[in-house]
Amino acid sequence: MVSSSRSWRYNVFPSFHGPDVRVTFMSHLKKQFQHNGIIAFNDEGIERSKLIGTELIRAIRESRISIVVLSKNYGSSSWCLNELVEIFKCQESAGRIVMTVFYKVDPCDVRKQMAEFGKTFKETCEGKTETQVHKWIHALTRVANIAGEHSVNWNNEAKMIEKIALNVSNNLNATPSRDFDGMVGLEGHLGKIQSLLILENDEPMTLGISGPAGIGKTTIARALYHQLSPDFPLRYFMENVRGSYRNIGCGDHGSKLRLQEQLLLHILNQTNMNVCHLDVISERLCNQKVLIVLDDVDSLDQLDALAKDIYHFGSGSRIIVTTKDQELLERYGITNTYHVGFPSNGEALEIFCRYAFRRNSPKYGFEKLAIRVTELCGNLPLGLRVVGSSLGGKSGDEWEVIIHRLETSLDEDLERVLRVGYETSHEKDQALFLHIAIFFNNKDQDYVKSMLHDCNLNVEHGLRNLVNRSLIDISTNGEIVMHNLLQQMARQVIQRQEPWKRRILIDPHEICDILEYETGTRTVCGIYFDTSETGEVFVSKGALKRMRNLQFLTVHKRKHCEKDIVCIPQDLEFPPRLKLLHWEVYPRKSLPMKFHLENLVELHMRDSQLEKLWEGSQPLTNLKKMDLAMSCHLKELPDLSNATNLERLNLNDCESLVEIPYSFSNLHKLKALSMFGCTKLEVIPAHMNLASLESVDMTACQRLRNFPEISRNVAKFSISVEELDQVPESIRLWSRLHVLTITSKGKLKSLTHLPQSVRHLHLSCIGEQMIPYFKKSLQRVELYLNSCRSSLVRGNCELKEGLTCPYDTPYTQLNYTNCFKLDREARTAIITKHFAEGWACLPGGEVPVEFDHRAKGNRVTIHPMSNMSLTIFKVCVVISPNQQTRESEQLACRRISKGIEEISVYAIPRIQRKHLFLFPSYLLQEATSREVVFEFSGGFKIVECGVQIWKDESERNQSEEEDVSNNQQDTYNISKAWEEEEAEEYVNLNPAKRTKR
Repeated sequence: MVSSSRSWRYNVFPSFHGPDVRVTFMSHLKKQFQHNGIIAFNDEGIERSKLIGTELIRAIRESRISIVVLSKNYGSSSWCLNELVEIFKCQESAGRIVMTVFYKVDPCDVRKQMAEFGKTFKETCEGKTETQVHKWIHALTRVANIAGEHSVNWNNEAKMIEKIALNVSNNLNATPSRDFDGMVGLEGHLGKIQSLLILENDEPMTLGISGPAGIGKTTIARALYHQLSPDFPLRYFMENVRGSYRNIGCGDHGSKLRLQEQLLLHILNQTNMNVCHLDVISERLCNQKVLIVLDDVDSLDQLDALAKDIYHFGSGSRIIVTTKDQELLERYGITNTYHVGFPSNGEALEIFCRYAFRRNSPKYGFEKLAIRVTELCGNLPLGLRVVGSSLGGKSGDEWEVIIHRLETSLDEDLERVLRVGYETSHEKDQALFLHIAIFFNNKDQDYVKSMLHDCNLNVEHGLRNLVNRSLIDISTNGEIVMHNLLQQMARQVIQRQEPWKRRILIDPHEICDILEYETGTRTVCGIYFDTSETGEVFVSKGALKRMRNLQFLTVHKRKHCEKDIVCIPQDLEFPPRLKLLHWEVYPRKSLPMKFHLENLVELHMRDSQLEKLWEGSQPLTNLKKMDLAMSCHLKELPDLSNATNLERLNLNDCESLVEIPYSFSNLHKLKALSMFGCTKLEVIPAHMNLASLESVDMTACQRLRNFPEISRNVAKFSISVEELDQVPESIRLWSRLHVLTITSKGKLKSLTHLPQSVRHLHLSCIGEQMIPYFKKSLQRVELYLNSCRSSLVRGNCELKEGLTCPYDTPYTQLNYTNCFKLDREARTAIITKHFAEGWACLPGGEVPVEFDHRAKGNRVTIHPMSNMSLTIFKVCVVISPNQQTRESEQLACRRISKGIEEISVYAIPRIQRKHLFLFPSYLLQEATSREVVFEFSGGFKIVECGVQIWKDESERNQSEEEDVSNNQQDTYNISKAWEEEEAEEYVNLNPAKRTKR
């Protein structure tokens, strides 16, 4: 059930090994907690023993968050280990939050109990019962899988401590204990939905939640998300998919990539990520148990991008989709659905009373009035909330006036109900509401304040009032969010205004007349013009200038509407106060000569016909955002030396742009520069060193010849340079560089100057000599190799090749599909490879002799030793193409032992003839029986299969620890791999890549 309201005794319970961190890291962390007003449990004075006492158990249970500081000797303390078990008990029973800090210890060592951490842990396990040891192992595995701060990623411990304290504060602020108290009937909804989710079933599952707008789907989904979150190590609630990505369309590859990037950034808790192709979700999450909520979906394309195949996610995963469109779910094949119906009369009255009276029932004297209002609101929760918030604190006479207005209205639909909250607001708040509905929904509140600061609207005060009246919400990341029903109501309000009183114009036919006949007035401050609803439009020279107070101009054209239907004169005059110019598919080759730019804050002209913007230097001190993406005829950029406040510049797919002007050197507040697909770009000014620049994308700029030294503060940098053989030495001074992407035509020979801050390295078409360097030098770097001739993934090789990749690391995937000329040494190296997590695929027609348990067909039975605590199998399957037409096919391995089934599913690229597929499989002693069956199926013909039992656990541990000590931080993530495995626990309770029942 959802957590009930309560007060916690402590904000944080810290679990740590005192001798490692008490007088150093923990003392500083506790001081930071105190500074931030975070109440942490203090264990000083408590006598330590092997069993934790009732005082500590009580402290854990009465703390909202537990933060586990894992150090090298944490596993040496049975006290710490028992604390950890108790922490996870509280997480399971009461939804407590668990956070992690890895202090001078590698998460992999904790997860697999290896290296020095594993050594001290095994000593602690001596003499303990098998049940106790299993609980500790399970707890360590779980805690290591929780993303947290890692001390090796920080060169400043004080900054790390500040970040940890900030994360704790954010978690406390997001605590959902009281968030859903106002949702009447919530428990009933959650109980029915949980019965549909069948959480005890490990098969991944999708659930659809449908219902009309304003019924409470998002609230129910969010409560469900908070309730289920503790059981899912990876989770994300993706808000307002429809609103945030409404322009995504069929075949819109870039938009789908951005959707995937947004999802992966949050669910993997990363600050930067470069998604290059649409298989990345399946590669990164194929073996992960995830909880994903896709809220307010209205397009099949959105589902295609984010949840195309439920079996792309790991065992036990749950994907929840909310939508107004039940048919959308049916068309996508989501048959497991829950429809949110209208509340009963009693529930509707209670919802209304909670907002009108802050209690569950009407105040004395308001009983009949409350029932009348509830009936007029049609039992729609959103209407009940809006009207209830508006009536709160008003007298009975004021109620009568508002009820009379509702009762006598000719239009009895929801729009009339929602108008109540608007009409009872102050005049300035009404104007602010309309501005937000038309121009600023889902925009950052600070941005909105800056755009409206001189509109005499008292924006900050007005936002608070609108929130209090349930007309808008402020999201956790500071964005203003308005429900789409309220947006529709705002448009109706504008349409009902007297034409000469309208400050915002939205009717396309009215706008056509004003632009053609110059009938606009000084009253107008904003125009939103959807040209898809009109015929050909002719704009007169002085039509816009006449509206001297016009500040916000948006001309929207639907993506697939091909005809240019807005005809404007070359000497068109824009008004002087214009702040926002958003004109899609602008039809002229340049902006007008008389274009007042001194007040312009945002210039958005995607898909334009522009060849240049303007001549000479212009007053641009207020300009903060400029988006010229997909203006494929744009040949030059103007002088931007006066745009000293410009923060974001998007030049993606400006295919005719050749040169970046030297005036860029003055853009000292520029944070993001994107020039993806500027295929003719050749010249970038050297040594600009833009201090604020954080993100640069110069991917697919094929004509670049040099590596630009554009900023030493950049965190994310992507570039394509055909002739690049090495990066400049000065890159070592880029101390904030976190993500680096380089594409080169096979000539890159060295990366010896990379700064230590780099954590993600994406390389395409690099030279063969780079591979040994990676293995030796790039410790703690997540490496992505794409189209690299001698890389780990090298399908469809035609030349005779030896094996030059680092095949001896136990965590790689070796894809040698259709490489029919591999020499014998290479084949032997692959077949005898020591796998811990990876797999291999290479041509071959029979199971090698090393596999002593073999069988024809798709099934093999073996009889392992029963006295091994962990049995490790190496599996080989001979597969043959079976009329394969897709780019990849699935291979499923079904393992049966003691009646327990586990199914591992792998995606394998298209093959031309017989291949061997090899991978490891783990089985704990308690799951081991005298007979273990392996059965294979999928999109291939299974010719033969075999299983090899590896060395016993103790012998293998010794050799593996030696391997890991040398290679534990070499994580090779291959950009176009068909299956990407994340390092899992050594004692793996659920080793399936995707497990189905």
